[in-house]
Amino acid sequence: MESLILRGGHLLDPSQGIDGQVDVVIENGKVTDITPPGRKARGRDVNVEGMFVAPGLVDIHVHLREPGYEYKETIETGANAAVAGGFTSIVAMPNTDPPPDTAAAVLGFAARARNAACRVYTVGTITQGRQGQELSEMADLVAAGVVGFSDDGAPVSNSRVLLNAMEYARPLGKAILSHCEVPELAEGGQMHEGRVSSELGIAGMPPIAESLGISRDIALAGYSGARLHICHVSAAASVDVIRSAKMAGSARITAETAPHYLALTDEAVRTFDSNAKMNPPLRTRQDQQALKKALQDGTVDVIATDHAPHSHEEKQVEFDAAPFGIIGLETSLGVCWTELVKTGVLTPMQLIEKMSTNPAQVCGLPAGTLKPGAAADVVVIDPDVRWVVAEPFRSRSQNSPFIGCELQGRAILTIVGGTVRYDVGILEE
Repeated sequence: MESLILRGGHLLDPSQGIDGQVDVVIENGKVTDITPPGRKARGRDVNVEGMFVAPGLVDIHVHLREPGYEYKETIETGANAAVAGGFTSIVAMPNTDPPPDTAAAVLGFAARARNAACRVYTVGTITQGRQGQELSEMADLVAAGVVGFSDDGAPVSNSRVLLNAMEYARPLGKAILSHCEVPELAEGGQMHEGRVSSELGIAGMPPIAESLGISRDIALAGYSGARLHICHVSAAASVDVIRSAKMAGSARITAETAPHYLALTDEAVRTFDSNAKMNPPLRTRQDQQALKKALQDGTVDVIATDHAPHSHEEKQVEFDAAPFGIIGLETSLGVCWTELVKTGVLTPMQLIEKMSTNPAQVCGLPAGTLKPGAAADVVVIDPDVRWVVAEPFRSRSQNSPFIGCELQGRAILTIVGGTVRYDVGILEE
């Protein structure tokens, strides 16, 4: 394995509090030294002057569709998309067929993921078959390697079942990653319920469907002592609930939002483009501003893509008939750099914290750091490059709302375990 020295870059590593120019030395798949610029070291010099060097990005909310829906995405194609976006570790959600609700299913998934371009983990289901009724054998799933529990794609509506799951998850040391929703309030909805939905005549999903679900799950987490991670927060009312709970210290809570909620609003639905359809839905400018403030003050800890591939045929139908979800692994960094860093909402260091260090901690992954001795999972970011999102994507699906958008900031080199997995040509310079 080739030794590399990333020379002249600006290191962003929240795990060490390093925000400055250093050289990073990589040997035998690990970071072996962080040195002042120009110090002699053995290995191939890679000039990254003017670039940011950071721990590889970590996405703890990805739908890889394998097994069962490989026509949308596979572990291989999803991982290829991930490294193109700067991600070195991703966590797969369990809405597959069959779902990872047995140790055998988890071990089978791990075997298929072993040769992927990045590190691929999975959460196990909270309930058998994701049906919300009987708990999975959670201890067996942890022994098989799951990094958390979720029935994402649907909430666990039965409060007794969810409480039982939390009480089992707590001693196992794993978080519940919760899709917080009151189904009877959101049922039939296709977009955010508000002025735009009324004007378009499309059934809406009110924000209280999300915020009320979050309130319940926080109360159960506080009662059980379990760790709760709240997925894909989209609404200002939800932010208020999470902020109040964190200030009260009533539960062990983390929360995530997604890039599309930070860049788009329900106004995008006016074109009836099904690539503007996701669950939770795009909401209003006021919700968007609340999410940005929540990222600033720490109410929201993580940015995750909720990468949800669908085929062209599935999405090219009437808006009401189209499935929820968009892809996001290849555009996430550019969208966030454009919407958050270039506008001063977050510093580059804070963005890496939300997209690498914090998500790794939520799922207990050996990632999100470039401390000497850590795996050499690295992303090099060009903060100035401007690029237009265009097909084809490395993902098997192409359902992105950002096609045609100009973004600033992009991963130009992704290294996983010391091996270059994505390079726009920097090693040839």
